[in-house]
Amino acid sequence: MSTAVHFGAGNIGRGFVGLLLHEAGYEVVFADVAAPLIDALASTPSYTVHEAGEGGRDHVVEGYRAVNSATDEAALVAELSRAEVVTTAVGPNILRFVAPAIAKGLAARPAGTGRQAVMACENAINATDILEREVRAAARDQGLDDAAVDARALFANTAVDRIVPNQEPGAGLDVRVEPYLEWAIEKGPFGDTVPEIPGVTWVEALGPYIERKLFTVNTGHAAAAYFGRAVGKRKLSDALADPQIRAKVEAVLQETKALLVAKHGFDPAEQEAYVQKILTRFANAELPDTVDRVGRAPLRKLSRHERFTGPAAELAERGLGTAALLEAMAAALRFDAPDDPEAAELAQLLGGTDADETVAGRLTGLEPGHPLFEDVVGIVADARASRRG
Repeated sequence: MSTAVHFGAGNIGRGFVGLLLHEAGYEVVFADVAAPLIDALASTPSYTVHEAGEGGRDHVVEGYRAVNSATDEAALVAELSRAEVVTTAVGPNILRFVAPAIAKGLAARPAGTGRQAVMACENAINATDILEREVRAAARDQGLDDAAVDARALFANTAVDRIVPNQEPGAGLDVRVEPYLEWAIEKGPFGDTVPEIPGVTWVEALGPYIERKLFTVNTGHAAAAYFGRAVGKRKLSDALADPQIRAKVEAVLQETKALLVAKHGFDPAEQEAYVQKILTRFANAELPDTVDRVGRAPLRKLSRHERFTGPAAELAERGLGTAALLEAMAAALRFDAPDDPEAAELAQLLGGTDADETVAGRLTGLEPGHPLFEDVVGIVADARASRRG
């Protein structure tokens, strides 16, 4: 049986990527630094992925293994050395920490084993490119130059989409997810040896699909959370049930739709259908997702190439409307969920004295003179006044 090593045994790893790899016939090896989670996986023969909502069904995952990537490097490298597929769902900022182990696995890979497919399944544009750079750098420490890495591995960017909320207490390893999923993978790096993975959409050019997902699903998801929290909603589905909030989120997605149509040539009717499908998914009352979870890490979400500043900047450069996105960004500036370090850091930034420096620096990275800059300075100034008042 072919082996797939997946970094990140959390809810997304078990309920999405690991599930699809299992159903494709791979023996899945979960790698994670969380000892209780790895111990639970090692001692439990199976878990169930429950799809919540219309058309949902249960999937049993079994026959997997688990390895603690923090304490058992030898076992991890051994698994990596013979894996056909390596995937991640750890967060873009963690990729540099898993890259050295992947590089060691490539160095230990037996001759004639074939090229390993390495794919980062993260909510970031071209996350595999980030991982590839880190792996190549780490591989040089193992005596592998770029040609040697190319002989042992291929790197393919992906776009992933499935809502996996925080789980109910006592769920154990079982995961509750929405029925909908999309996993798009660029086909080119595989050449004539594209693997069979049910549920995967193979595409020639991934960029448009990544941006469509990021600027529709992620932008809309976060906008609903920020608008909802601003009026005291707790669950995301409750926020979407409010006609005023739904209208604001839809207005945001109409702006990102305009960008995606102009930039990538998506059919307007098809993109509108995609927008409406996304709104229906967000309103799924059977998913216990909260505005605090979806809205967490506001600084990352407001950064230069992320889900708000990214599309708003490109719209402004094209002379297209950004009012709804700016309203969502203003709501994000009011996000003050407890136990979120970035929300606390955001409050500190807004306690400063210079809105221009805040916008150009840590908050958005926009440069003075950019057509969006003064508008963002305005909402930052309003947010400062509101917090001080």
